[in-house]
Amino acid sequence: MGIHDGHREHMRRRFVQSGLDGFADHEVLELLLYYAIPRRDTNPIAHALMERYGSLSAVLSAPAEDLRRTEGIGDQAAVLLSLIPRVCRRLQLAQSAGDEQVLNSSERAGSFLLACFAGERNEVIYQLCLDRKGRLLACKRLGEGSVASADLDVRRLVENAILTGASAVILAHNHPSGVALPSGGDYAATDRVKTALESIGIRLADHIIVADGDFVSMADSGYLG
Repeated sequence: MGIHDGHREHMRRRFVQSGLDGFADHEVLELLLYYAIPRRDTNPIAHALMERYGSLSAVLSAPAEDLRRTEGIGDQAAVLLSLIPRVCRRLQLAQSAGDEQVLNSSERAGSFLLACFAGERNEVIYQLCLDRKGRLLACKRLGEGSVASADLDVRRLVENAILTGASAVILAHNHPSGVALPSGGDYAATDRVKTALESIGIRLADHIIVADGDFVSMADSGYLG
């Protein structure tokens, strides 16, 4: 057993015995990289990633193609790191689906949606279908686009609302640029969805825009009042 093997075994034992308590962020990365880089010291690679991106969150949110620019990060390591936030998001959504979610305020809906959009690098559109009391009936991912835009399928949105028996819908998308303020296109999309849903007796309760760990509610701004 070499010096790196002994260090790896020590790190694994620390995790098994105490979880991640006491681990620095670069040590978390170092531990993760063991499972993609089997024969190399991952400590300097972890430090290089932290220096490049500035935080563990930024490393795990980086696209795989960008991660590969760091020396020592190959295809397997890049895929592993970019997979982590997506697995976390799926777990959060699965746990939410098992519990009754009442999203009858912009604060509750926004908090729920922050988990949906965690780790997304491209623009993504979600639809929340609610009953009359604001309980979540379904969370539908309508589509994914580029960093700057995503196409909204209004027909599919209406079909989802009908099939779930929704009384209200919350439309949501993210701005990967980090600015949550609605654009002219966002207002136009809101109007299209509102008109389409009103034609079948369903209310557009909100259009929420998520960016950089924050969100803006178009209902709170008075646009849907």
